[in-house]
Amino acid sequence: MTTLEEALEIFNQPFLDLLYQAQSIHRKNFDTTKMQLCTLLSIQTGGCPEDCAYCAQSKRNKNHPPMERITDINEIVKSAKEAKEMGASRFCLGASGRRPSNELMGIVCRALPEIKKLGLKACCCMGTLDEEEVVKLKEFGLDYYNHNVDTSPEHYKNIITTRSIDERMETLRLLQKHGIKICTGGILGIGELNEDRINMLLLLKNLDKDPDLITINRLVKIPGTPLENAPDVEPFDLVRFLALARILMPNSYLKLSAGRETMSDELQTLCFFAGVNSIFIGKKLLTVDNSRYTHDLELLQKLGLTKC
Repeated sequence: MTTLEEALEIFNQPFLDLLYQAQSIHRKNFDTTKMQLCTLLSIQTGGCPEDCAYCAQSKRNKNHPPMERITDINEIVKSAKEAKEMGASRFCLGASGRRPSNELMGIVCRALPEIKKLGLKACCCMGTLDEEEVVKLKEFGLDYYNHNVDTSPEHYKNIITTRSIDERMETLRLLQKHGIKICTGGILGIGELNEDRINMLLLLKNLDKDPDLITINRLVKIPGTPLENAPDVEPFDLVRFLALARILMPNSYLKLSAGRETMSDELQTLCFFAGVNSIFIGKKLLTVDNSRYTHDLELLQKLGLTKC
């Protein structure tokens, strides 16, 4: 088991040596010319009872939006078809709230087989699940479930009080138990230290097996939320963190998610070199803007990267 001290030693080594180590490991486990493209559709937005300090949908947001829901399966399928046309291999249904209602579960279970018919991998992000819900989603063909732990156990209480990190870990364990692939990770720039970022990775490393995909977000500052004036993540610390994630969990896909729209092409390229091999494409990630699709394609073409 990797200790914090051991991880810090890897993290703090000379920058170019760290990148070389991460890139070498990446090449052993993945085709470095391939980038996984994913798309997210929010089918339930707003009205969330959780108090996550970073989120536009949180009850701590002064501009707390009311709940809106997509109930038309045809609308979901249309979005999935558009995602496939853009080159996505995975299509994720996201929903606000602590856990899915019976109505939401019904919508998702009707949509999953239709998504799978298109040849896409189906993913959901709907909060806490119990074992019965996990089994049901598996039965209807769910491939992946996204459930972030957000930050370290030590910093978590400063960001969220309405749901424990242990509850999040239990959902991840249930998903692994029933053979659903997990996407999990967190957010950088929410007032945490580098030690918190590393402890988050070590928490994920302690699961029964490494996550299938590690999702890393750079905070998108939402006006009206407690973190609207949070300090920016230092770019080299971001790249160091991604390199460490690649080294600690060499077989996991590593996704750079929210926050790419404010990153330069050069910084994104450094992130890719550090081991990132998955990105979201499309206009929106739940409630925040995503990097422009045409620009993403141009950057991937410049770098000689193709979709997988």
